[in-house]
Amino acid sequence: MSESIDMHYRKRRNKKLSINIIPLVDVLTVLLFFFLVTMQFKPFKVLNLNLPEIKTAGQNRMDESLLIALDVEGEIYFNGARVSLAQLSDALEQARDLSLEAPVLIMADERIELKLITEVMDICRSQKFEQIRLQSR
Repeated sequence: MSESIDMHYRKRRNKKLSINIIPLVDVLTVLLFFFLVTMQFKPFKVLNLNLPEIKTAGQNRMDESLLIALDVEGEIYFNGARVSLAQLSDALEQARDLSLEAPVLIMADERIELKLITEVMDICRSQKFEQIRLQSR
């Protein structure tokens, strides 16, 4: 009888311990998915833009638009990333290949020169975008 008890303890001691990490990976995946779904992306709140005020302005839908921001220094941002005029043309060409129907929303500071706004609008038209909107407040 003592041999069977001794044998039982030997088997227990020789058994390798392991940690199963699959449930941990599952939980982390669910948490990552949850945070990505509930996150709100607001890239243009970082930019300090003073949009022109218009009394009859409506609200533009920003969720499906291609966003172009022009700040007071003349910097151009396409969907939150700073680009030059040439890079903007390339980025719009790539976006056009994905969806020609997507509207372009231009958010320009009220102190920006009209020349830069018209250049950006011209680039949008040259890339065959027909729905170009200007954001105001």
